[in-house]
Amino acid sequence: MLKLNVPDMSCNHCVSVISAAVKSVDSTARLEFDLAQRQVKVETTATDEAIQAAIEEAGYTSKAA
Repeated sequence: MLKLNVPDMSCNHCVSVISAAVKSVDSTARLEFDLAQRQVKVETTATDEAIQAAIEEAGYTSKAA
């Protein structure tokens, strides 16, 4: 499972944008969000790089936690 810190994720709108971005890469991906910690866990068959690129293309910075 990929665990990412997304420091600029702050609300449910951010969650929905990031979800859509990840699902555009892997429609079967499972995501868990922790807004308080600003972390996203992604269970996916896509590469870590593809997931991070999708999140960054959506306007958010991310790095492995």
